[in-house]
Amino acid sequence: MLGIERTGRVVTVTMRRAPVNAFDVGFVAAFNALLDTIEAEPPAVLHLKSAQKVFSAGADLKMMRETFARADAATAMVAHVEKMQKLFDRIEALACVTIAEIAGPALGGGFELALACDIRVAGHGATVGLPEARIGLIPGAAGTQRLTRLCGPGIAKRIILGCDMVDGASAERLGLVQWSAPDAELPGFAAGLAERIGGLSPAALAAAKRCIGAATDAIGTGLLIERLETLSLFNHDDTRARVRAFLER
Repeated sequence: MLGIERTGRVVTVTMRRAPVNAFDVGFVAAFNALLDTIEAEPPAVLHLKSAQKVFSAGADLKMMRETFARADAATAMVAHVEKMQKLFDRIEALACVTIAEIAGPALGGGFELALACDIRVAGHGATVGLPEARIGLIPGAAGTQRLTRLCGPGIAKRIILGCDMVDGASAERLGLVQWSAPDAELPGFAAGLAERIGGLSPAALAAAKRCIGAATDAIGTGLLIERLETLSLFNHDDTRARVRAFLER
């Protein structure tokens, strides 16, 4: 599901879970095992990309159908959300610099994964968004928190409340990603960026990350609120009807 290649101080991780790198229990576990390896021998840069036409489409629909059919659907879904929150927290807390190369759609949990990275580079033709409100839910794997901290409440409300999905060039203008490049040039640009940062002092990069992180409040309270709101929404008739209609399409 995840390919890993180490070149000097850069580790490149390629998501290979066909067809859309969707997050189920197994994919979360694979990422956590990968992070164990990364933390044991930290690189200067972790470069995350996809071998699919999609960066990541978020939650796995098969898993959602199975979960939604359970009597304890709300509790089970919140447990999965919490696992994703913890995974993305681990990615954000890595000492190395993390770069998400976004080619194709990065939606829902897929964009939340990218938001956990330090740097996002998107192709002009990529699509990013958090469309969960369409089915009565919220981007509960820290999407409401990280996007607001990144772009401010105004842009966060456009993306989350308006379910607005934007291309890579627009994402750069809005501050959702730091760079955007023509699709054909994206792999070279992202690899060059990873190589350039990888040539810097790993200790200095880690220290700078800690200092930047200290400039914002702890995220724990917001993550708890996301889980509580997700639990409440899954027990709401309108949400259940919307999720059922989405899964049956």
